[in-house]
Amino acid sequence: MITVTDVSLGFGERVLFRDVNLKFTPGNCYGIIGANGAGKSTFLKILSGEADFDRGEISVGKDQRVAVLKQDHFAFEAYSVLETVIMGYPKLYSVQKEREAIYAREDFSEADGMRASELEAEFAELGGWEAESQAGQLLFGLGLEEEDHGKAMADLDESKKVRVLLAQALFGNPDILLLDEPTNGLDLESISWLEDFLIDFPNTVIVVSHDRHFLNSVCTHICDIDFGRIRSYSGNYDFWYQMSRILQRQARDQLKRREEKAGELREFIQRFASNASKSRQATSRKKVLEKLDLENIPVTSRKFPYVGFKPDREIGNNVLRVEKLNFTGGTGSESSGAALLRDFSLQVNKGDKIAFVGTEHASKSAFFDIIAGEKKPESGDVYWGQTTAFSYFPKENSAFFNSGLSITDWLRQYSPDQDETCVRSFLGRMLFSGDEALKPVNVLSGGEKVRCMLAKMMLSGANVLILDEPTNHLDLEAITALNEGLCAFSGVILFNSHDHEFINSIANRIIEILPQGGDRPSAAGAYIDRMMPFDDYLGDDSVKALRAEACHAGRLRI
Repeated sequence: MITVTDVSLGFGERVLFRDVNLKFTPGNCYGIIGANGAGKSTFLKILSGEADFDRGEISVGKDQRVAVLKQDHFAFEAYSVLETVIMGYPKLYSVQKEREAIYAREDFSEADGMRASELEAEFAELGGWEAESQAGQLLFGLGLEEEDHGKAMADLDESKKVRVLLAQALFGNPDILLLDEPTNGLDLESISWLEDFLIDFPNTVIVVSHDRHFLNSVCTHICDIDFGRIRSYSGNYDFWYQMSRILQRQARDQLKRREEKAGELREFIQRFASNASKSRQATSRKKVLEKLDLENIPVTSRKFPYVGFKPDREIGNNVLRVEKLNFTGGTGSESSGAALLRDFSLQVNKGDKIAFVGTEHASKSAFFDIIAGEKKPESGDVYWGQTTAFSYFPKENSAFFNSGLSITDWLRQYSPDQDETCVRSFLGRMLFSGDEALKPVNVLSGGEKVRCMLAKMMLSGANVLILDEPTNHLDLEAITALNEGLCAFSGVILFNSHDHEFINSIANRIIEILPQGGDRPSAAGAYIDRMMPFDDYLGDDSVKALRAEACHAGRLRI
């Protein structure tokens, strides 16, 4: 259990939060939410002891172990994957290393024997004999095959390092688990496994996440950082969202009533201030007006960008036909030289909003690059309909931001209306107002770049949108705005995302690319295609059977 008493933190005149009083108890999972910069990660660091605060007290239950998801992905380069995971339980790891060092001595003494006996008992009590097995189970659940377990961390790519560090935090049944964006870098299968793990986890979990489905699945409470305070609500994210909308509506109604009252008072004062018989009443109303506080009704620190895609023309019946695509290579070292697409054919129809899912992430990105004209297949054809105009959001967008152009000048390149006032107005709706719109694009954060790319797409007037993991780097408010914008879009969408709620709310068709290779040629280049929402797809028995068959033929984990 963690108890937070009267904790405050500020930087100069800016107050992150003040007078925070919370209690985090075992058996519950607490989701920490708030706008970008509200202090979510800082609050986790305060709870873990990594960051100081101005005043107040943080107390942790006696002898309780706190595990934290590490953010330094290069801190364990010299260690093996299994060893890195076991290091998540420092006491066990220390006993293990001392035990190994004693047994490695050539001049093994009687004192060494006594100490070894003590260490053996402690090692067994801490679960040392099961440690490697438990670490292996965690790694496999998070998508790392057994062949990776003995590798050095330095030999893993970034996505696998993220998973190892998550396994490290989960290892050894910690009393308190602090997780900052644990779903980053995970695919849908690994996220589902993590959800199940945390649902069954008996101790205290405190998590920061932008994944709405994840927060809904695992959280018993939501702690909202807003108005410079942290308030705890029972229930998951959806419950908090509905409650917050009610509270905001009540605050707006209260402000409106106060403004109406103030207007009535001002009118009376103006009419009768010079009237001798009414002067006392006017003076009295003036005092009431001065006490009527119109400034202290809280306004949320959350900012929602405007995301709306309006096609310039209606799309026809012939949208996209892909015939027998073959492509080898792709992005990232692990896909180099691999057959990513093999005789891959697909028909896209008017009204389709297709989510591409599954573990073959390089294949999905390669497919998007090919149909967008960014890459050429070794063989096969892509036919776009005559009425189609597409706009592409690639997973890797850094090439768009290498210049020193301001955001305004950068976006003007893609705007039909070159007037600066028009471009600045559009940027303001995307939360780039005032001097923000003058920042050079080569210094933008990941989330700012995504908002720029979305603004570029909105100006295109396209009736087909291709989006490769567009929710990466976005906060909950921006994800919600994008989600609503795509739901309202009248054209065709082809997209890939690790956000369960995003997929389920947008897609009406699911395509899962199955593993390439395997002993049976039928598995190569195959896919599952269903006209149904994502949740229905996950529960469909025929889909499960096809995925099981692909598991035997290729590399798919189920």
